[in-house]
Amino acid sequence: MARAELKKELGLKSLEAVPRISRVSVSVGAGHAVGDPNYIEQVSRELALITGQKPIIRKAKKSIAGFKLREGTPVGLLVTLRGKRMYDFLNKLVNVALPRVRDFQGISAKSFDGHGNYTLGIGEHVVFPEVVLDNVEKTFGLSVVIGTTAQSDAVAKQLLEKLNFPFRDNDE
Repeated sequence: MARAELKKELGLKSLEAVPRISRVSVSVGAGHAVGDPNYIEQVSRELALITGQKPIIRKAKKSIAGFKLREGTPVGLLVTLRGKRMYDFLNKLVNVALPRVRDFQGISAKSFDGHGNYTLGIGEHVVFPEVVLDNVEKTFGLSVVIGTTAQSDAVAKQLLEKLNFPFRDNDE
């Protein structure tokens, strides 16, 4: 339904030419893991609950003495969602998690990268309904990157608006 409307708005001839969401990447920086080795397991468990998929552990590519970081030390987690899990996550993000963010007034329309991809930062993971507050030792933020097949930011924004993403009105 939304694809047919978007096709009409964009003046495209084929339904296959309508842009779509190709992937959603959810990442967490786990810099606290340098001092606490159990932190990665905790974040990994909670990220798996939120996304429905086990995250991969990202390791440091080089040593940085100022950060007490050694090459190969776990520094983050990443989940790439496609297909049904991707749409389930986006539905949960838009309809449940974002409205639970404290003082939420919409998302910025300035977070497109110039190629039709959108990046969204969430300050606390506890806004997701799967997270049980009694089991949380430390809260962490996560970054959500929504990859689209759109060629421009304006077209990608129209696509996300059709999927009910709550953009701010005064943010042009």
